[in-house]
Amino acid sequence: MSKLSKPSALNDIKIETVLARLHAEADKQFGGLILHYLPKLPGLFLGKGIQWDQTKTEFYNDKYISIERDQGELMYLIARSINAKTIVEFGTSFGISTIYLATAVRDNGGGVVIGTEIVHEKVIQARKNIAEAGLETYVDIREGDALETLKTLNQTVDLVLIDGWTHLALDVLKIIDPLIRPGGIIISDNVNTFKDALKSYVEFLQNPANGYRTSTLNLKGGTEFSVKVKEIS
Repeated sequence: MSKLSKPSALNDIKIETVLARLHAEADKQFGGLILHYLPKLPGLFLGKGIQWDQTKTEFYNDKYISIERDQGELMYLIARSINAKTIVEFGTSFGISTIYLATAVRDNGGGVVIGTEIVHEKVIQARKNIAEAGLETYVDIREGDALETLKTLNQTVDLVLIDGWTHLALDVLKIIDPLIRPGGIIISDNVNTFKDALKSYVEFLQNPANGYRTSTLNLKGGTEFSVKVKEIS
């Protein structure tokens, strides 16, 4: 059975075709990523996670570092289940996760996925991929430093994906947090892969005083699933 003939929650052959191509391209990079991380893997096996070097981000300029297929379909279903109209994404990369989320927004009757990406070449290609999927109407990719591009957010946010630079995750979340509605959801990628780097971020979500209930799902390198249960004044 081909990947395209496998039942999909998205149920849209045009979108599934684009995603199949993008996931295949991401899969081709996997061997190179393993070699890059090879010296750091002992820490992962010891439960400490991979140490993140924020001074060498140029390695990732042409890398997908994307969510996996199961994560994408889960995000689509979650966004549908809460009727998400406004979604914010930290770390658009080449647009794989954006496509899953924009499909949900479209199927919910309309809205916007606000993406963030600092690498210019990725912004260009992500927009092309999203247009190929026929979803450009539902996406606003903000190019540049997310700490700056998200400052102008002023609408209620239903769902957030945190999948960008780990050392910025908490600062980005604190910008978005006041706008997330009760019942809104945060999905965070790689919380076990980069355990130390995301420690303060996960602790923020795990602290009930900040208004969230959260659980780590066994998807990819640890996917944190967090629900905002109350507003903090």
